[in-house]
Amino acid sequence: MSKVDLITILGPTASGKTKLACHLAKKIGGEIISADSRQIYQGMDIGTGKDLDEYIVEKEMINYHLIDIKPAGYKYNIEEFQQDFRAAYQLIRENDHLPILCGGSGLYIETALGGGTYLGIPSAKDTVLEMEAWTDEQLELRYMNCLPKVKANLNAKTKQRKMRAIEIDTFLKNNPDWKPTRPLHLKPLIIGIEIDRDERRKKISDRLSYRMNHGLIEEVKRLIEQGLTYDDLDYYGLEYKWVGQYLQKKITKRELFEGLSTAIHQFAKKQMTWFRRMEKRGYPIHWLSSSNSVVLNVDSILDLIQEKA
Repeated sequence: MSKVDLITILGPTASGKTKLACHLAKKIGGEIISADSRQIYQGMDIGTGKDLDEYIVEKEMINYHLIDIKPAGYKYNIEEFQQDFRAAYQLIRENDHLPILCGGSGLYIETALGGGTYLGIPSAKDTVLEMEAWTDEQLELRYMNCLPKVKANLNAKTKQRKMRAIEIDTFLKNNPDWKPTRPLHLKPLIIGIEIDRDERRKKISDRLSYRMNHGLIEEVKRLIEQGLTYDDLDYYGLEYKWVGQYLQKKITKRELFEGLSTAIHQFAKKQMTWFRRMEKRGYPIHWLSSSNSVVLNVDSILDLIQEKA
């Protein structure tokens, strides 16, 4: 019996992660847990690249988890993800299936594999609503007054992360005896999909062109009509931020395509930088080429599983 109890498939955008994960799931009777920070949102399909057609393999729908679990407009956080990951993982194992964690969010993947420092601390909606009204200066001042250990474990790169740090700081000061939920003790096999830079750039550009011509702009219009603000769109990532600028007539359609394409290329580079740092932090990643056939890569993963039996 294999010692592997979780397979993780990671890689930069447009590398073919989902297709490989679904074909592997079909082969071994696995189920997919999404490690995408945006595919959790309902109605945000094209911009997040859900591509649910890829989950149909040989006319069979592959079971997936953590996709379409929250309404658009919700502000999901990493602590919620870890709790949801644990629940999905345990459900799949109870069904005697093998979980396959698949995505490009290095933070989500690493949190699933290694646990989070503050797992179990709930979000305080009243506190969040109060902070939403603060100025940037007020938010920064409150963040600087957080416990040193909170600031050390939670960076302040975005407004949302500052707010989450303040939530946690408030909770810990009110609950000094709190202990974190113990992380899962996993035995993962981590697969990385490597793609040639020029090929990646071409795929990103081709995919963006297709999505812009097949509903991306209309999807963002619909979200605005449903009540999201343009500031909300900035929170949900590159595609929504850039299309929002286009809808506000701040940029032309050509500038939208060229600027967004460049931004996605840069994001893909950052993804690879995160994955390389994961290796330095002790996560062994077995790299496979995206230029291989799906069948060849599935067979390579099966060999690696067998080696750990």
